[in-house]
Amino acid sequence: MSRQPAQAPPPPGLLVVDKPSGMTSHDVVAKARRFMGTRKIGHAGTLDPMATGVLVLGIERATKLLGHLALDRKTYLATLSLGASTTTDDAEGELLEQTDPSGVGDERIHAGVATLTGDLQQVPSAVSAVKVDGKRAYARVRDGEKVELPPRPVTVYRFDVLALRRTPGRIEIDAMIDCSSGTYVRALARDLGADLGVGGHLAALRRTTVGPFSLATARTLDRIEREPALSMSLEDAVAAAFPSRNVDAVTARAVRHGQRIPAAGIAGTYGVFGPDGTVLALAADEGGTARTVVVLAPA
Repeated sequence: MSRQPAQAPPPPGLLVVDKPSGMTSHDVVAKARRFMGTRKIGHAGTLDPMATGVLVLGIERATKLLGHLALDRKTYLATLSLGASTTTDDAEGELLEQTDPSGVGDERIHAGVATLTGDLQQVPSAVSAVKVDGKRAYARVRDGEKVELPPRPVTVYRFDVLALRRTPGRIEIDAMIDCSSGTYVRALARDLGADLGVGGHLAALRRTTVGPFSLATARTLDRIEREPALSMSLEDAVAAAFPSRNVDAVTARAVRHGQRIPAAGIAGTYGVFGPDGTVLALAADEGGTARTVVVLAPA
């Protein structure tokens, strides 16, 4: 009986997924591994199960990129619900308290939004992935512990109210939020409701951009299953996310071995490309030389 030849692994690169609601980021990775035919897949910028939108996956050697991508700015379309607070600060939690918000006028809502814009000291949600003494906060809450997290600095660059809807016992706010990494949108909903004295939680969330990646390049899992192709090659991903430096064959050989090369005069981390256009490494200048941050095409 003849054996089937092993399936060749896919080339390295990024897969930008439009994550559906109800799946964890790890669930998405598991499906992508099956569709793409490789175990070497990781994700950057976790999304909660209820959230949808942009989730960036690294394939094969591109997993090395994930910790270095500048994913420090994210944009969301969110629906915030005023009139009820929950244990998780979102619609999936248990109801804690309900208050009729009908007496809260539009001007107060806009003023409350304004106070949650700019540089903030935000207390993450208790059921977040923030670690407390090495253990995730949500795991401590699940085990019955009371968790109080310290505030931490975040930046909300824009918090634009797109629409207000009033129904008996509830006000829903559609908003566009542009914020720094580490900002919890459900904590913004919680804090807005608390400031207005009526409670609040996050009803829906869709991430439209993360760093340089957007819904314009994202594909659904169904489409990826039908057409298991990369969103962008490793070379295109590095060129999109970092400044580029081209080197000759001799310098390329040194980079492949992780050796230092002359500095480029480029600020921050940059991609080093060989004479054939292959991306060799991420590098950063240190004085008169450049060190490799991560080798992407080893010798």
